[in-house]
Amino acid sequence: MRRLRAMGSLCRQQAAYNNMNKWKLLAEAEYWEHLAQLELSSYFQECSGINSNEMALPRVVTDAALKFCS
Repeated sequence: MRRLRAMGSLCRQQAAYNNMNKWKLLAEAEYWEHLAQLELSSYFQECSGINSNEMALPRVVTDAALKFCS
């Protein structure tokens, strides 16, 4: 994600100094930032799925531990 955001930043910097291609570079910056946002969203969706599975795991372990201790 850092690489994608860096590419967006680089395009914005180039747009500041290149009036001939300013709008093209700004559009490209938006593209890179959009990709970074998609990657971030995907990461959090994966984390949410993992966390919900991990939350179920301690209950199973606790139940097994209670049966073992009884």
